[in-house]
Amino acid sequence: MKYNPHEYQTYATNFILAHSVSAILLDMGLGKSVITLTAIKALVHDSFEINSVLVIAPLRVATQTWPDEIEKWEHLHDLTYAVAVGTEAERRFQLRRNVDIHIINRENVKWLIEDSGIPFNYDMVVIDELSSFKSHQAKRFKALMKVRPTVKRIVGLTGTPSSNGLMDLWAEYKLLDMGERLGRFIGGYRGRFFTPDKRNQQIVFSYKPQPGAEEHIYRLVSDITISMKSTDYLKMPDCVINEVPVTLSEDEMELYHTMKNDLILNLDDGDVDAVNAAALAGKLSQMANGAVYDENGNAVRIHDRKLDALEDLIEAANGKPVLVAYWFKHDLERIEKRLHSLHIPFSKLDTPDSITRWNNGELPVALVHPASAGHGLNLQSGGSTLIWFGLTWSLELYQQTNARLWRQGQTATTVVIHHIITKGTIDRDIMAALRRKDKTQSAMIAAVKANLTK
Repeated sequence: MKYNPHEYQTYATNFILAHSVSAILLDMGLGKSVITLTAIKALVHDSFEINSVLVIAPLRVATQTWPDEIEKWEHLHDLTYAVAVGTEAERRFQLRRNVDIHIINRENVKWLIEDSGIPFNYDMVVIDELSSFKSHQAKRFKALMKVRPTVKRIVGLTGTPSSNGLMDLWAEYKLLDMGERLGRFIGGYRGRFFTPDKRNQQIVFSYKPQPGAEEHIYRLVSDITISMKSTDYLKMPDCVINEVPVTLSEDEMELYHTMKNDLILNLDDGDVDAVNAAALAGKLSQMANGAVYDENGNAVRIHDRKLDALEDLIEAANGKPVLVAYWFKHDLERIEKRLHSLHIPFSKLDTPDSITRWNNGELPVALVHPASAGHGLNLQSGGSTLIWFGLTWSLELYQQTNARLWRQGQTATTVVIHHIITKGTIDRDIMAALRRKDKTQSAMIAAVKANLTK
């Protein structure tokens, strides 16, 4: 296929060419891969500035998206590549091939650098989903930092640079510029831009930005960063966000509160930290969805209100394909049981075949977990209606799942995103946090604390 870049795509490619260090923060659907590959081709085959490129990406993106993009566009056909995934023997074989680009999944970065015995001779590195290197304590981060000084050019790609708050940015930019802009050490970064928030004596659980910190940080990295929103550059379909409230009966609400109180009483100490907040929030979310795992791992039914609402929404779709996002395993099991009873054909989207069937319009209902609906999964051809059966605290997963349908290539004029919300439960807190685009765990802790007093 002939590549006719949009103006913003040409601008982004030229930005990469002009900067040895670059952070390309492009919204989902704007073509990060082809933009970067076009720059790589110029550097490898035109200016001969670069000899060998390493692309680090999530597994599915490494195996599908990057090879597909190279094969898809005519102007990239001269680029040679090898995908180094699979067994250790398979990875070694691919990495020893003399090609322009080696593509590896992020889980194998440490192995490549520290354990493979293969010389790290790459003079350019591309990190697809820079946000997956947000932890400075992660082994993949530490391994990549060891070889970072040998790399002439580096590109970080993501649509969500700070999915959990501004604290994430330090590690991401440390990889890019080795601490030039945000400081060499995380402690210095924290001290400069943040103050302790949630704490227990000397133990600090979270930090909050100082006044003006966000603007200051963005200003510091602006010379190597470009950011674009898809709505600014592409003709996107309208997106309608809808909440579908469900109400529990008095008995169901009493059961919810009884189980919630039992969980609270099981807390060993009086304060809520990030660990027990996450556990409590998970249990409260399960109950809001209609079932909860007991201590033996068995799902205890509380209500079917969300299942009833889901059935109504599917019926109201009147044959139009519907994508349903679930969170817990018992949600999936209960949804599948309900769809079987209604004789509605469906499939879980967890294989290439099921994804193809969805995109071909063969599935009235498709079930997807947000964690598997992230990077590189295109579902816009199969439908334009998404139903959130169970919600997630993760803004990153929430946005990425929505972007599977609301993106370039969607033929419908309107994408509808329903959220089934159980009144009087933690669902309200989660939706409020997502609406605020709250990117830190402080929202979850605050919500759990609020629920403790209700």
